[in-house]
Amino acid sequence: MNQPLGDSSATRILPNSSQRSQPHDGSQAAVGPSGHVLRPEDIALAARQAASTGEDLPGADVAEYALRLGDDALILAQRLGHWISRGPELEEDVALGNIALDELGHARSFLSYAGSAWNKSEDELAYFRREEEFRSAHLFEQPNGDFAATIVRQFIASNYQFLLYQALMGSSDPTLAAIAAKAVKEVDYHVDHSSQWVLRLAGGTDESRRRMVAALKLMWPFAAELFEDDSLSDRLGSAGVTPSSLRAGFDLATGAVLAEAELDISGIERATGGGRSGHHSEHLGFMLAEMQVLAREFPGASW
Repeated sequence: MNQPLGDSSATRILPNSSQRSQPHDGSQAAVGPSGHVLRPEDIALAARQAASTGEDLPGADVAEYALRLGDDALILAQRLGHWISRGPELEEDVALGNIALDELGHARSFLSYAGSAWNKSEDELAYFRREEEFRSAHLFEQPNGDFAATIVRQFIASNYQFLLYQALMGSSDPTLAAIAAKAVKEVDYHVDHSSQWVLRLAGGTDESRRRMVAALKLMWPFAAELFEDDSLSDRLGSAGVTPSSLRAGFDLATGAVLAEAELDISGIERATGGGRSGHHSEHLGFMLAEMQVLAREFPGASW
């Protein structure tokens, strides 16, 4: 993942943001040793400096938490990347590619920070772990399906991530707060993008509405896992965000869009989940095989 990431906002083709994210105090922390906005390279450099001077590195619980968030973003980025050259229209091809790049950037930052606790690079964590070592939730590994399914998955994911990163800006861990402060501004666009498409597809033709209804039944069951608390969220305290605390805001935000689209999610049963403990659906292994093959075939290669 060491390829340079450009400023995807320069080519972003999206409706104007709803302007829900606002400047915040946490943005002051989003500056790395280079004086620029915090980058994965800055996080890795800070970790090396901390290790050489005997300063504290992130503890095991913070590292595990960062790993979860990094895995969510990495798996979603990989899924969205499959739409490049396959979008229903050129502008959407670019938009989904930009969102994938944003998610990949978030993944690099979280994985770099997690890896600093274990003396591992972001690449080692992304490409040289087995399926059961990933901590992503099941939603993110679901196959793209048709365009409506991808949009519903993104609608759920971006609303969850927006609320999560907003809350995480207040983390007592300054690096997690800084990563969230940078990421939330980009995820705000993702929320707007997916919401606009939910409305367009639900209010479009009979066929587009049929597919949107089917996509909701397919993807909505995986939303519940995102808001499950466990012992790690209890141990993190003010360093993390208790997942269940985000549910009310998520239901309010998504409910407003679904109501406008006249879409009903009542009666949709939740899926089992288990991704946070390494129990994944049959889809993740196939995706990892494709994602990791080049790095495993040529260890240490860069591009």
